[in-house]
Amino acid sequence: MNASESPPGHRLRSRRMKVTIVGVAVAITASVTVATASFGSSSGAEGATPLTQVVPKPVSVRTTGNVAFDLDRGDAVYATGGSADAKAAAEFVAGLLRKPTGFALPVRTLTGGAKPEGIVLALGGANKVTHAEGYQLDVTSKAVTIQADARAGLFNGVATLRQLLPAKVERQQRTAGPWRVQGGRITDQPRYGYRGAMLDVARHFLPEPDVRKYIDTIARYKINYLHLHLIDDQGWRLEIKDWPELTKTGGASGVGGMNGGFFTQEQYTSIVRYAWARGVTVIPEVEGPAHMHAALASYGKLNCDGKALEPYTGFVPSPEGRLCLDDPDTYELMDAVIGQVAALTPGPYIHVGGDETQDIPEADRDAYFTKIAKLVEKHGKKIYGWQDAAGSMPAAGSMTGFWAAGINDDRVIAAAEAGGKVVMAPSAHTYLDMKYDETAPEYPIGNSWAGTSTVEDSYGWKPEEQLAGLPENAIAGVESALWTETIFGIRQAEDLAFPRLLSVAEIGWAKASAHDWNTFRERLAAQGPRLREARVNYYQAPDVPWPLGS
Repeated sequence: MNASESPPGHRLRSRRMKVTIVGVAVAITASVTVATASFGSSSGAEGATPLTQVVPKPVSVRTTGNVAFDLDRGDAVYATGGSADAKAAAEFVAGLLRKPTGFALPVRTLTGGAKPEGIVLALGGANKVTHAEGYQLDVTSKAVTIQADARAGLFNGVATLRQLLPAKVERQQRTAGPWRVQGGRITDQPRYGYRGAMLDVARHFLPEPDVRKYIDTIARYKINYLHLHLIDDQGWRLEIKDWPELTKTGGASGVGGMNGGFFTQEQYTSIVRYAWARGVTVIPEVEGPAHMHAALASYGKLNCDGKALEPYTGFVPSPEGRLCLDDPDTYELMDAVIGQVAALTPGPYIHVGGDETQDIPEADRDAYFTKIAKLVEKHGKKIYGWQDAAGSMPAAGSMTGFWAAGINDDRVIAAAEAGGKVVMAPSAHTYLDMKYDETAPEYPIGNSWAGTSTVEDSYGWKPEEQLAGLPENAIAGVESALWTETIFGIRQAEDLAFPRLLSVAEIGWAKASAHDWNTFRERLAAQGPRLREARVNYYQAPDVPWPLGS
């Protein structure tokens, strides 16, 4: 029997064995393949990734010495019976592993009382997990078992398992094993429920394959929201039925007249589903009342004088890109946009923009967002806006994106005290389009208006210290933002985003007492070979001790 014919329940391992012939004092060493029972002391854990190398840092790690699980050809992936969520996570794991391993890895139903060998995804039942996004991951020589109480927890456990397997698991072609996981237990849950990545596809358009690739990478590090910035002065990037000029005219180009394009509703739906299948929820941003030049160039009736603007391709925000706040056509447009986007997006939030509107009189701003909030509610969603809109949006159930102190601070705090939530995205630390230093990346890639930001800078901040007077319990989580006026494709986007986005992921996940740059940089360095295997174009920052193979 060869390895490909091994029956379930047995693991064939190639082992250097010392065979002693009875009555003979000479030991004969030979390389043989033997069938062994799957118990820990027989397998060892040589070559396995330490459980302590995970990013973001787990809450609790316990390693079992001299024990490892080796994924074999005869193994399967098991999911709790009757659970669509468990089956979805199991299908994702199996699909992830089939390409590099070449194994069939059928997805099977986990029956009550069974103790199968392979990978087990158990939803509910007896476990110590109490957080909706928490999970418990147990590795024995027979199985890797991920237990959780909710779908999100299973996907978070899967993200951890992905990092515990060899880096070659990210390859898209069949590769020789072994596929070993260190024995032990990880019990884990996030500090914050919102861990977001904002991707701007408006200033320079990024097509669907690029967005999918970005989703793949953020999902590896337990980022659970993709905030997709779809509209800005330079481009309208989503098809809206009965408003075809929005994409025909408004989506034709971008900053500098380059990188035009848009998503059909079918393409956008495909992105939403792709993200959800990896544990990521899409939040669309539809902008307003500023940053709307692309719409104003598409339809004359949206302008106060009834005349369409010329398309705008400038680098900075358009001085003419403000909606006519007293015009019924404005709200006809926004009703159509919010309604169609809400219907295409199963997530809870619609982001309505609101940034850089400080020069609009407060009363006008309040009136606009009161109307927009009613439209968001009408279409079954919760409202999310930039901090400039805080106080203009209803506090209850709303969420505010904080990006810089000194802008509307009092109203941000008042909204938080009235029950609103705040996502912390300080531009000096989390705006990934900022350069690493004055020379990297080279011109013309990267901004510096918020300063430059090394990888250590991206890690060296605390959400609770960004806005004095903000109630700590109002912080929903953290977000990194990647604006694309200096980005022309996915490779430049990745070079700026990674590895700094991993810093933000850890700040959002790990408990505050666990944050330590010196230990983080070692764990971050271990991600280098994984990012390389996944063909992610990350920046090999000099303040990180990248290993050979990064």
